[in-house]
Amino acid sequence: MKRIIMVRHAKSISYGYDQDFDRTLTEGGKEDAERISRELVKAKLHPDLIISSPAVRTTQTTRIFADLLGYPAGTVRYEKKLYSGMQTTTFTRMLQELDNQHTTVMVVGHNPTVYYFLDFLLPEFSLDVPTCSAIVLNFDIDQWSKLRDHSGKITHRWIPDLL
Repeated sequence: MKRIIMVRHAKSISYGYDQDFDRTLTEGGKEDAERISRELVKAKLHPDLIISSPAVRTTQTTRIFADLLGYPAGTVRYEKKLYSGMQTTTFTRMLQELDNQHTTVMVVGHNPTVYYFLDFLLPEFSLDVPTCSAIVLNFDIDQWSKLRDHSGKITHRWIPDLL
């Protein structure tokens, strides 16, 4: 089995859109990231690979998750296309090329792209993806190269405002 933990970055400042890449998390966003990270720890869901957008708000979210999950922050893989709107086919190809030693992969990104990835990976997806949501998908495969669209199953979903 392979698993993906999809995370939308935590709440960021609501100004500075002219320098969108450099927007930072709010204090509430930092608290939400800590809260969701603790839920992952409780569920014993620890990624063995984290892939993140390099934007400041996703980097900050990723660091909070990595710290609380005991993941070495220096080994996070940053993918610029996760910020600039990676297409679902490119996203799938990126996952299909992962080393099979990785069982649980966390991807930290932005909406609407996170929503599109979930819609592509799940048979039917129409749920909201608020900031700092974490959705866990399981795939009944033993190799990433066998990953196919609409083949995932949601096992967990956390939204900060519902905790």
